[in-house]
Amino acid sequence: MVTKRLLLLLLIIPLLSSQPAPAEGDLSEPKIEVEAKQFDSRAQMLSSYLSKYNSPLQYQAQHFVDAADENNLDWKLVASIAGVESTFGKFIPGGYNAWGWGVYGTNAIYFNSWKDGIYTVSRGLRQNYFNRGLTTPDSINRVYAASPTWGTKVSYFLTDMEEFEKEYKVDLAQK
Repeated sequence: MVTKRLLLLLLIIPLLSSQPAPAEGDLSEPKIEVEAKQFDSRAQMLSSYLSKYNSPLQYQAQHFVDAADENNLDWKLVASIAGVESTFGKFIPGGYNAWGWGVYGTNAIYFNSWKDGIYTVSRGLRQNYFNRGLTTPDSINRVYAASPTWGTKVSYFLTDMEEFEKEYKVDLAQK
C-alpha cells in the first residue's frame, strides 16, 4: 500500500513542478496562440484530389499550397512528387518522408511531421533545383531520381491534378 502511494507521488510530482506557478493573484488559464487562416481554394481542391487516393496527405493540403507560394513553386508539384515516390504518402520509409528526399539505398532522411517534410522539400526544390535552372520534372529528374521515367510520372500527376481541378470547379459551380 505504501509502495503504491509512493509510486503515485513520484508520478504526480514532476507533473506539478513542470508548470510555472502563476503570478500571485493570477488565476487565468495558460494562454495558447492559435493561427487561423482561410482554407485556400487550391488547398480545397488538392485535399479532394488526395482523398481519391485515401492519402494521409489530404489533411496537409494547405501546407502544400503555402509552402509552394513561399518558394514560388507550382502548388501541385510537391504533391505530384509524393504521388510518384510513395503513392501520396501511403508507402514511406518512415519519418513522414513521402518524397524519397534523401533516400539512398538504406539511408533516408526523416521529418518530424508532414508539414516539416512539405516545407523542407519545397525549400530544397527551390534552392537545389529551380535556382539552378532545373524547373521541369524532366530536368529535375536528372538529379533527383535514378529512374529515367520519374519526370514523366511527376508530369502525369501534374496534368491529372489540372484535369481534376477543371472538373472540381465545374462541380462547385453546379452546386
